[in-house]
Amino acid sequence: MIQPDQPEGPSKPIDLTSDDYFMGEALRLARMAYDADEVPVGAVIVRNAKIIARAHNQVELLKDATAHAEILAITQAANALGDWRLEGCTLFVTKEPCPMCAGAIMLSRLKRLVFGVRDERAGGAGSVFPITSATGLNHVLEVQSGVKETEARTLLQSFFRTRRTDA
Repeated sequence: MIQPDQPEGPSKPIDLTSDDYFMGEALRLARMAYDADEVPVGAVIVRNAKIIARAHNQVELLKDATAHAEILAITQAANALGDWRLEGCTLFVTKEPCPMCAGAIMLSRLKRLVFGVRDERAGGAGSVFPITSATGLNHVLEVQSGVKETEARTLLQSFFRTRRTDA
């Protein structure tokens, strides 16, 4: 008989190259932003199954409206590669990018964008603004949403609920 605290079968190894794994890393960064009283958004950029950039929102810390996780990660990845073109790279971010970040994503030539939760108020990857699928741009981006969506949504809702009760 299987004991209640033991798994019922062999445990699956963690796939260190999966979208779930990399989004988990972005969520870890989002929690760091939360703890720093920043909007909890985290981002990682991956190339050849390795993280080359990690960032979370730092708008309040840096007093800079452009210090979004995506922008900071893009800058870090460009420095790591020595090129502004991030061809072959994937950005994992916990929340749908805003229009500013979506524009930077397109300009940096990322191959893929994977995000957790949609932003129905200001999303720049299709929810409100279709920047990442604009036909007039000379770059095509693969977009996937909903990866670890529940975790990302819960973290954002908790942050804003706390902010409203503290005000």
